[in-house]
Amino acid sequence: MNVILLAHTPEPDALVAAAARICYRDITAQELLQGEENNLSRKLIAELFRSGHMSTFEHVSFTFGIDGLSRVASHQLVRHRVASFSQQSQRYVKMSGEEENMIIPPIIQANSEALRIFQNAAKTSQESYKLLVDMGIPKEDARFILPHGYSTRLVMTMNARELHHFFSLRLCRRAQWEIHELARKMLILCREKAPVLFDRAGPSCIFGRCEEARTCGNPYKDMEDL
Repeated sequence: MNVILLAHTPEPDALVAAAARICYRDITAQELLQGEENNLSRKLIAELFRSGHMSTFEHVSFTFGIDGLSRVASHQLVRHRVASFSQQSQRYVKMSGEEENMIIPPIIQANSEALRIFQNAAKTSQESYKLLVDMGIPKEDARFILPHGYSTRLVMTMNARELHHFFSLRLCRRAQWEIHELARKMLILCREKAPVLFDRAGPSCIFGRCEEARTCGNPYKDMEDL
C-alpha cells in the first residue's frame, strides 16, 4: 500500500489556533495570525482538546492519494461520511489480471495451502473477467465476477476533526488489519505537517480509557507503540 499526502491547508496548526482565538478574544480577523501563533498555538490547541472544542479543527483539511488498497478496505472508508472520495472506476478502467493487483491478507500469505486456494480462486475470477470483456460484455457488468480483494486507487480528503475520529477508530487493535495500516501511514503524514494538531491523535486507550464495547485486553502503551 502506498499513501501520499497530495495537499493540505497551509500552516494547519496556526490556523486552528487562530480560529479558536476569535472565539475567546476581542481581536479582528486581520490580527488572528499576527505574532502569537508560535508561542500560544500549542497551549491553545491543548486546551481545545481538554474542552472538547473540536469545531475549530474543521477549518483545515488533508488530501491523500492511496494506491494498493483492497475494495474490502475502501468499503469501510466510505462509512466515514465527513470525507470526500474519488475512486478508480471499474466501469471504465479495465482490470488487468496481474497477481499484484490482488491484496492478500498476511494470515493467508503465511499458510501455503490457504495461499494456494486463494491464488487459484483469484486467477479463475480474473481469467473469467477477461473472457467476458473479450466477448464484448461491458466492463461494468464483467466486474461482478471480480473478488473484493482486488486492488483499487483513490483520493480522499478529510478535515482534521474527522481525521481524529478516523484515527481513534481505525488505529484500535480491533480494527481490520488493512485499514489499520492505512490509518498508521496517514497519521505519520499528518504529524509531519501538523505536529501540534495531531499530537493527541490515536486510539482512546493511549489516553487512559477504552471506548470499545469489547476491549482487546492489550492497550497501547504510548504513541510509539502504534
